[in-house]
Amino acid sequence: MAVASRSIPAPDQVPVKRALLSVFDKTGLVELATALSGHGVELLSTGGSSRALKEAGLAVTDVSDVTGFPEIMDGRVKTLHPAVHGGLLAIRDAEDHVTAMQEHNIGAIDLLVVNLYPFEDVRNSGAADDAIIENVDIGGPAMLRAAAKNHAYVSVLTSPDDYSGFIEEMEANSGASTYITRKRLAQATFARTAAYDAAISNWMADAFNVAEPPNRAIGGRLVQTMRYGENPHQSAALYATGEIRPGVAQAEQLQGKQLSYNNINDTDAAFELASEFDPDKSAAVAIIKHANPCGVATAATLVDAYQAALSCDPVSAFGGIIAMNRTLTGDAARAMVDIFTEVIIAPDADHEARDVLAAKKNLRLLTTGSMADPRSAGLAIKTVAGGLLVQGRDAGNVDDVDLKVVTQRAPSDTEMSDLRFAFRVAKHVKSNAIIYVKNGATVGIGAGQMSRVDSSRIAARKALDAAEAGGWPEPKTLGSVVASDAFFPFADGLLAAAEAGATAVIQPGGSMRDDEVIAAADEAGLAMVFTGMRHFRH
Repeated sequence: MAVASRSIPAPDQVPVKRALLSVFDKTGLVELATALSGHGVELLSTGGSSRALKEAGLAVTDVSDVTGFPEIMDGRVKTLHPAVHGGLLAIRDAEDHVTAMQEHNIGAIDLLVVNLYPFEDVRNSGAADDAIIENVDIGGPAMLRAAAKNHAYVSVLTSPDDYSGFIEEMEANSGASTYITRKRLAQATFARTAAYDAAISNWMADAFNVAEPPNRAIGGRLVQTMRYGENPHQSAALYATGEIRPGVAQAEQLQGKQLSYNNINDTDAAFELASEFDPDKSAAVAIIKHANPCGVATAATLVDAYQAALSCDPVSAFGGIIAMNRTLTGDAARAMVDIFTEVIIAPDADHEARDVLAAKKNLRLLTTGSMADPRSAGLAIKTVAGGLLVQGRDAGNVDDVDLKVVTQRAPSDTEMSDLRFAFRVAKHVKSNAIIYVKNGATVGIGAGQMSRVDSSRIAARKALDAAEAGGWPEPKTLGSVVASDAFFPFADGLLAAAEAGATAVIQPGGSMRDDEVIAAADEAGLAMVFTGMRHFRH
């Protein structure tokens, strides 16, 4: 049943006479309370917040004295009381509300200062389930929602970042808040409680093995706004979800101008691809343009890996993103500044590398502290008209599957190593994806085509272009291996790869024409393995 509306207009300015402060994060609490007290504001508080304020010499009334009921159940119940919620929700200009306040001795609360139990931090710490559940705040969100609903009269602060601005507003308005500020704070409050509940519900879905919950909530904290999105007519911003995963959203930017929407998208793609390769085994470099790799390589050093990756498609690499799986060194940095690059992202950068890149003022350098785990679970989310597509992150890894040799000839050890490398890269290339690899480096990449045959041909064409640019007598696809992100529905795509010089193939298999494709591979003298695992990326 709909609730009847009231047509009482909200006042522009509301004097702040009484405030309730109950926070977990006590940063700036004493300074805020001191300023409020200086404006003659009566202070109410709970538990540890009350103790902190009293120790600072401030006059504070405990909420338990207002409610006439003590905190019980280890603090689980302390503010869930009409004396608190009535003070937050009362419409001050409604006669029946005022009468109810007088009858029940409920005082108005003009300002609520609450930040929540650190559920996200405890969840990410690896704590046991019971500890995580204890950090699900109940009273805090209830008060926040009440105060934000009644923003016509009540101001609400959810973060220490809001304290100084609110005090400045009070000083500019003789101790009052303005309606425009109360509306802005109310929106921020509901956004905070929504993100908080999203974190809880998504953790529970994972912890309780609920694969497709009937409602899926997604929340995030604003990291930065941008000048525009993919195109100048689109607005854009970056939000952090609270997931602890090294990458662009968590990275520290050491230099360069602000990242754009496209920079962030491409940098994420580059770093996720570089994270596929164990830094203890080899250096790895990925060069990305428009979310697809121009080149990927592993080698003993970052310099060698970068040069091998660059040689795959040096034309497309201009203005790209470079990611690596080891600390950026001075030698590697010097090699990378030879062409224009938008972003470099690495787990760290040594002092020499930072000095080298400092001369390139617009180049962004990001460090993440560590690499992402390619096998870790998580959510991948995409918007569609009127909805969200939600799936698990592609955590599939070629090392975790049993490769099945399906041709008369088995791959050599060198071919098998390159096949595994190629399939790792295919996971990060837009489908249809065809990847040629030789000696631990991509030598031709076909991405995002409607036909797998076209992807094969484009990849081979790019290898020819690279050979001409490098002055090589022949394209590096001769003697290479090839990976396909999905099965070959017909033999034509495989034969196009053979024509380009590939000697071995890795693909998921599973086509109704697998027998035809295997027969074609045998006739061409190719070795082929099936993974049984597909890596579509749309």
